[in-house]
Amino acid sequence: MASETRTDAATEDAPALDGTDTESAPAGIPDGVDVARALEAILMIADEPQSVVGLAAGVGRPVADVRAALAALVADYDGEVGGPRRGFELREVGGGWRLYVRGEFDQVVRDFVHTQSPAKLSQAALETLAVIAYKQPISRGAIASIRAVNVDSVVRTLLGRGLITEAFTDSETGAIHYATTELLLTQLGINSLDELPPISPLLDDGSKGFDDV
Repeated sequence: MASETRTDAATEDAPALDGTDTESAPAGIPDGVDVARALEAILMIADEPQSVVGLAAGVGRPVADVRAALAALVADYDGEVGGPRRGFELREVGGGWRLYVRGEFDQVVRDFVHTQSPAKLSQAALETLAVIAYKQPISRGAIASIRAVNVDSVVRTLLGRGLITEAFTDSETGAIHYATTELLLTQLGINSLDELPPISPLLDDGSKGFDDV
């Protein structure tokens, strides 16, 4: 009898497997959707390395299934399962997984970016670029904190233009830190960041809006 009571209690405390426990479990992916392809879709838009636990929560599948799916994607992209070797690869960096351009194509991608006709940057992009230039190396979270807005899309734009690059990944947090590139120096017509003007005179002194006493 005691055994039956323990079983019932465990059943009541466990989250529902059918997704009805919306407070403790993510919606996950629909039945019939391939886990590997769902992970592929997430990784295509991820700006930071994604942990296995985070990915498992995102697709609503066990960690073991996600690890197996990631290994299958690595083999697929590397051409180990009969398909072509892709121009990108899936790597585990800083405790998380992310898609990267394969090393031998770095120069091709760099040349492509540099030869594109650059469109005018938005005000948001210019402000974000200024934060990176003066505070580098700096994480995306720190940039967002300074600007008090989400900067995900702006950072992607600056990366795509080749004006900033990923300097390094924090081994503890997995956060990518960004820095400016030589292309930015070329665009600004300067030889080094030391030639950037002092920023203090450009900042608001806090007196705006107050009447003279």
